[in-house]
Amino acid sequence: MENIPIKNEGGQIAQVRTRFAPSPTGVLHVGGARTALFNYLFARQNGGKFILRIEDTDKERSKKEYEDDILNGLKWLGIEWDEFYRQSERREIYKKYIQKLLNKGKAYVSEEKEGKSKSVIRFKNPNLKVRFNDEIRGEIEFDTTELGDFVIAKDEETPLYHLAVAVDDFEMEITHIIRGEDHISNTPRQILIQDAIGAPRPIYAHIPLILGADKSKLSKRHGAASVNEYREKGYLPEALVNFMAFLGWNPGDEREIFGMDELVKEFSLGKIQKGGAVFNTDRLNWLNSQYIKKMDIDKLTKLCLPHIASRYPATDSQMEKVRKIVKIKRERMNTLTEAGEEIKYFFEQPEYEKEKLLWKNEEDLNATKKHLKEIVKLLEPLSKKDFSGEIVKKAVWDYAEKEGRGNVLWPFRMALTGLDKSPDPFSVAEILGKEETIKRLERAISIIEN
Repeated sequence: MENIPIKNEGGQIAQVRTRFAPSPTGVLHVGGARTALFNYLFARQNGGKFILRIEDTDKERSKKEYEDDILNGLKWLGIEWDEFYRQSERREIYKKYIQKLLNKGKAYVSEEKEGKSKSVIRFKNPNLKVRFNDEIRGEIEFDTTELGDFVIAKDEETPLYHLAVAVDDFEMEITHIIRGEDHISNTPRQILIQDAIGAPRPIYAHIPLILGADKSKLSKRHGAASVNEYREKGYLPEALVNFMAFLGWNPGDEREIFGMDELVKEFSLGKIQKGGAVFNTDRLNWLNSQYIKKMDIDKLTKLCLPHIASRYPATDSQMEKVRKIVKIKRERMNTLTEAGEEIKYFFEQPEYEKEKLLWKNEEDLNATKKHLKEIVKLLEPLSKKDFSGEIVKKAVWDYAEKEGRGNVLWPFRMALTGLDKSPDPFSVAEILGKEETIKRLERAISIIEN
């Protein structure tokens, strides 16, 4: 049943048109972004249009900064819209439909008796059984009698949610409504309004909710963040798109890495699962690490620079140094922010107790001092210009093999970084340069002597 476009009154196939319709009453979270992504993928796959509609009729709660957050988040993810609308700019259109429903007797003005007496406009419910076929959940039936005559507008100028949605979907010629399963209960009201205004029925697909590890609906208490927060935390848009696509959908095989073009090609409503999709941060981190490893080193360096510069005096003039740091860090990086973690030693002298220079069961600091002095001797003849990790390793390796690698290389690394775990001392020495490397080795010797 999927991928079958609606036919218009003349029997011709209509262009597929999907929509993402967020309210600017909060920031763009992963759930909303995934809904936008699924609508975007389906539209692109079928050569259709993806519409972005800001549902801002709630004046009190709608904020410009939230709309900006939604737009910026979608742009960053690469989800591009073909048409853009704001409900607040469409009041004359809603007014026309409200008047039409009143004139036809399908809606009426109702006096409300709660507190202060006021009037609203109610839809005259025909009390039908509404059936619709959901592309994911199959046939769904509602007895609309229990809905009563529901309110569709505060007055002729102010539509409420269900009326505005039904009118917009009709006016914008939306063919497929792909949205979260929490909207299933909204569908019967919207179908009744569609019938009353003479609108064709779109095809519905209600996608599963995103769940936390405890299988409850994903929320902030699960560590969920907005799309733009994930950006600030150092996630790549390609990785987040890949991750979101697999929340409730998969291609049916073992493949895990998908770019946007591949997702457009492979996506299908028929492969969306009915059960909730669990948000797994470990999987997101793994996916992000895969994209980091594959990225061009110069592009990755530019992306990492702000995360390093926010902590240390790294500037554009030090791009080569930053590039080398990123190069040795990226194999172990899950996010871009990690480029700035545990690299303090590249920018300032490390602090450590002299006992830290001892390798495992070694107890003789004099022996360690001898090894450090020998490393200095071996490095002094090397050229500053060609002080690469490979050349440093070649200079020191035979001595380390002879005296014991741990006995020689452990104090070498500790003198340079002050850390139990860090990249190998040869790579670190290359980034620090000959002068700073020897300076730190001599300082370690001095620490032992004092």
